[in-house]
Amino acid sequence: MTERTLRAVVTGAARGIGAAISAQLAEEGYDVVRLDAAEVAGIVRCDIRDEAGLAAVATGIGPIDVLVNNAGIWRFSKLEDVSVDDFRDVMEVNVLGAFLCARTFGAAMLERGSGSIVNIVSIAAANANVGVGAYSASKAGLLALTRTIAAEWGPRGVRCNTVGPGLVPAPGTGDVYDDADVVARRSGAVPLRRLGTPEDIASVVCFLAGNGAAYVNGQVIDVDGGLSQALMTLLPRPSTIRSPG
Repeated sequence: MTERTLRAVVTGAARGIGAAISAQLAEEGYDVVRLDAAEVAGIVRCDIRDEAGLAAVATGIGPIDVLVNNAGIWRFSKLEDVSVDDFRDVMEVNVLGAFLCARTFGAAMLERGSGSIVNIVSIAAANANVGVGAYSASKAGLLALTRTIAAEWGPRGVRCNTVGPGLVPAPGTGDVYDDADVVARRSGAVPLRRLGTPEDIASVVCFLAGNGAAYVNGQVIDVDGGLSQALMTLLPRPSTIRSPG
């Protein structure tokens, strides 16, 4: 009997982390359907906030085995300056969009009794990222949504986990990583002494998507080189106390 080809949907797949996730899943044998709001060759153009549009895409591609909710946006702004429209846009893409994708593509998973959903959050879900408006709030919301899906759908065979990227240069981060001094200082704050890459994130996503993580549900794996555990190492110390590294 011929084995069925597994199918995955990745949102925000046109560039950066989404493109790397799509590539690694394809290398592992998945038939990958790439979704993005941008009009790019080889990508299914889709606004994940559009429930009817998502339903049409789901009908067109049929049942899937893995959903990766990677699409996300941010707006650089202090809270006192962020507009209501910008706040709403971030929450709608990062939380509502992920919810609609999970419900739309997850329906067939629930009917079949198996499937894996991986949501891309951020270490900003648990660590406030100042000057980026609603971003941290949206990622915290997505983390809570992940745990709710895991608890409600786990008994029906569908797992849901999250990956929390740390400092990963990617399209959309503005000119933050164009400054060599900033890159050096940020790298130095990470216990592994380097910034992350989209491929670092993609490898963990692929693990959570596959059978190797069959008993992993409702978890967040921070892929940040240890940054989220290094707060105390970033504080000033007396010169008589040796600093690590």
